[in-house]
Amino acid sequence: MTTLTHGTSAARQPTARHRTPTRTGRRTPTSALLSKTVVNGLLVLAACYTLMPVSWLLIAATKNHRDLFATSGFALGDMNLLTNLRHLFTFDDGIYLRWFANSILYSVVGSAACSLLCVATGYAFDKYDFKGKEKLFGLVLGGVLVPSTVIQLPMYLLATKAGVVNTYWALLLPALVNPFGVYLARVFSEGYVPNEVLEAAHVDGAGELRTFARIGLPMLAPGFMTIFLFSFTAGWNNFFGALVMLNDDHLYPVNLGLFMWNSVTQQQPEYYALVITGSLVAVLPLIAAFVCLQRFWRSGLTAGAVK
Repeated sequence: MTTLTHGTSAARQPTARHRTPTRTGRRTPTSALLSKTVVNGLLVLAACYTLMPVSWLLIAATKNHRDLFATSGFALGDMNLLTNLRHLFTFDDGIYLRWFANSILYSVVGSAACSLLCVATGYAFDKYDFKGKEKLFGLVLGGVLVPSTVIQLPMYLLATKAGVVNTYWALLLPALVNPFGVYLARVFSEGYVPNEVLEAAHVDGAGELRTFARIGLPMLAPGFMTIFLFSFTAGWNNFFGALVMLNDDHLYPVNLGLFMWNSVTQQQPEYYALVITGSLVAVLPLIAAFVCLQRFWRSGLTAGAVK
């Protein structure tokens, strides 16, 4: 019995040695190339779908009023872009330039003040311990859940009591409040500002305000620019707030002014060219902001994701 057992084992061993190796989960070069092609194709389709309205806007801005309705949507016109721009900037004593300047004021000044306030608040929530800190921070986070359109009527009533309706302050003051910006600022403060650096500054005799201005704020520059970009986009696209708060057309932002022009196109079709060309010009500041500040935005988003 023993001999048979050993013989059987010896007979099985070569079979085990010559067993064919199993395939691993590695992809072949052909499958990897196919997957990259599919992914890149989907990205190209998504980019084309995203850029289609902007491309149509750019092409339509080259047409006059007749070609706008007589030609295909993506067919080039008679290259009247410069003529349309000249007509846009001179129409009604240059009211569009006034609207554009108002949008710059509401967006840039309001976003800069909002970003600074959010960074300071988030820094305080991160670095200081005080009674009820987490409950207060939870209350701030609760503000993220409230849609801005819901609070427009209470804000209008408050602005009426304060006497700032139909003034620049009617849009600048609400722009200072950004609960989501406070949350982002706290996340950035936890990831960018080490406590050891602040303690070293305190040992050297720096006060709290000087420590924040000289050490905390420069370290939070990516977070500041990220919050600024979000606030700038929200301020530039703030249509409903301006519609509720403003009555004087000289205080309108550019989006509300274009809406007013678009509302009379049925009676006066010549306004179509003004609306289209004005919409194209109104997109340019957002594109410029993201192109110029994208490096801060990318680093800020990466830091928040790692944290």
